[in-house]
Amino acid sequence: MKPSVTVCMLVLLCCYRFQSAVSLPSVLDYSPQEDHDHDDKVKVFVQKKKDRPQLNGTLPFLVIGDWGGQTLLPYTTEDEVACAKQMGVIAERISSLFVLALGDNFYEQGIQTDAYDKRFKETFEDVFTHPWLQTPWNVIAGNHDWRGNVTAELEYTKLSKRWNFPSLYYKLEYTIEGTSSTVVFIMIDTVVLCGVMDEWSTPEELEGPADKNASEVQWQWIETQLKNSTSADYVIVAGHYPVWSIAEHGPTEGLVSRLRPLLTKYKVSAYFSGHDHNLQHIREDSSTVDYFVIGAGHIVNDSQEHIDKIPPNSLKYCFRDVTSKGGFAYVVATPISMQFIFADGLKGQDLYMAEIKPRTRRHSEVKNGKKRF
Repeated sequence: MKPSVTVCMLVLLCCYRFQSAVSLPSVLDYSPQEDHDHDDKVKVFVQKKKDRPQLNGTLPFLVIGDWGGQTLLPYTTEDEVACAKQMGVIAERISSLFVLALGDNFYEQGIQTDAYDKRFKETFEDVFTHPWLQTPWNVIAGNHDWRGNVTAELEYTKLSKRWNFPSLYYKLEYTIEGTSSTVVFIMIDTVVLCGVMDEWSTPEELEGPADKNASEVQWQWIETQLKNSTSADYVIVAGHYPVWSIAEHGPTEGLVSRLRPLLTKYKVSAYFSGHDHNLQHIREDSSTVDYFVIGAGHIVNDSQEHIDKIPPNSLKYCFRDVTSKGGFAYVVATPISMQFIFADGLKGQDLYMAEIKPRTRRHSEVKNGKKRF
């Protein structure tokens, strides 16, 4: 009998707790100082790019979720390859500094061996080949990654020049070049928080975390990072499962009930997620938190199964064209605003743009009754 995903997840979390199998940063021992040290290393990598032009007060980057190819040869999909091509074109155009990869990095069963598994080459290295994609890829895990060996994905950080997955959850901070404005990214593991989802279940049916203690440790860590980020101009929280979604899987109850209040309390700019295979922008009335689903990296699904499960009038945009060759996002942050753009994999065409104001400015606008849409 094959072990269940939940059992495998418990085993991995136990390995972290006792550090008996690998010498990686422990989920239970993670500290803000480790985050800061790691962020410094990422910045040094970027600054060594001799051919990078002056960014003139901008922080440009890409975001993609659910991009992880397929289990069988050629270990990619047409949509993933198309997205990779267009991401390279846009990365060069905006002088992108890094990529956020939002989980489901390897379909369907994650990495089945170790950090030397051929999937790293065939689904990642040999696909995202454009010179302007040879920047840090800041990675988190999705439910499909948890079906395999997540430790292998963490360990690959030591082997790759660009794969950056130092722990199941971590924090990054960037300063917009030539300014004092800062952007904080809090990268979280929603599978540890909420449980592993199979192909046929919805977020409402999640059984909850496999290790409740590990889940609580991460919840405490998230709130600590949010408390410590109050001075940042922009704060982005990124996880695999969505808070809100109209599509096949729909809203994640555990995140709606527990993460959403934290995002509001600490005035988070936006929550980035994947999991549902389309592109969505959701924002509740009188809320300052933008919710983006960016899950079209390897295929597009046209489901609107849960459109009645999100707050009224909150859906600002949804892209679900199955002929589009996938989709992703690119972002350009400045001290004045953060421009978030969805693009398709077919032609790299801009599909939709949302503007996120710096936190002080946007909250004063909401307080004064102004709306952005």
